[in-house]
Amino acid sequence: MSEKITLKNVCKFLKKQDDFIILTHISPDGDTLGSAYALALGLISIGKKACVVCSDDIPQQYDFFVKKANLQPINYKTILAVDVADAKLLGPLYNDYADKIELNIDHHVSNTGFAKRLYLDASASATAECIYDILKAMRIKINSQIAECIYTGISTDTGCFKYSNVTAKTHKIAAELHGFDVDAAEINRIMFDTKSKARIKLERMVLDSAEFHFNDRCMLLTVTEEMKKSSGCTQSDLDGVASISRSVEGVMAGVSVKQSEDDTYKISLRTYEPLDASEICKKLGGGGHKNAAGCSLSGTLTDVKQQVLDVVKQALEELDAGTFNNK
Repeated sequence: MSEKITLKNVCKFLKKQDDFIILTHISPDGDTLGSAYALALGLISIGKKACVVCSDDIPQQYDFFVKKANLQPINYKTILAVDVADAKLLGPLYNDYADKIELNIDHHVSNTGFAKRLYLDASASATAECIYDILKAMRIKINSQIAECIYTGISTDTGCFKYSNVTAKTHKIAAELHGFDVDAAEINRIMFDTKSKARIKLERMVLDSAEFHFNDRCMLLTVTEEMKKSSGCTQSDLDGVASISRSVEGVMAGVSVKQSEDDTYKISLRTYEPLDASEICKKLGGGGHKNAAGCSLSGTLTDVKQQVLDVVKQALEELDAGTFNNK
């Protein structure tokens, strides 16, 4: 298990070490990328060497800060991970790096403690908030480029500041970032209001096959390989499918089942109070936050859906002290 360290000790460690490789999780989102690039740029600004490594291609929508950073590969001495709750989320990088990670910076309460050291702030809305705290504590000057990265991380992990993980501190940080010529409106347009034609086609297929269970309190969405091929979607086009259920009245549990291989499926769960997504996914070998969590399951699509529905049903019944006859 990891040694849990304080913010002060994180700063000491980063000041002492050099030549950093910063790892992100597979299917990279705005928080893992924003956190990684903000930390890398901050370290470089004080004379350190750093680069970011991800096992998956980085979606084009993040080009506005990824390409601008223009980070070059380095010979590493120190390996970090950001926003990675479980070593399995490193994907193909697992074998090369999982047992060599010196420090993991995260905000997931479900973090498995796989790194040598762990800085965990479960009260933070995003890992990017943790990176902000670290850079400020190290007296690293935040510039517009770093601010863009941090803002992207916070905005994407809070659903543009509308999820329950948002705190007063989140807004205070965002307010300060606005002072660095961050074009928040443009970032939010790219992150939330822009969809490819392929994504629109996929959404139509997903909604046509949507299922409702347990007195319509659970909505289940499926994305198969056939759907992806038919619509022409890329991996980045799949971002946000799990959140479609948030707009459906009466739904307490929104499940998305995305096929990643012939018999492997990525499960994303979005819940409303008092349902706990993290506890539900933990029973399936995953984890995450109280209102957003995930896991991976193998088997036939029918079996995988039933596994998830059984656990969601149990959670709903425990809340209601009743039973559901329908599946």
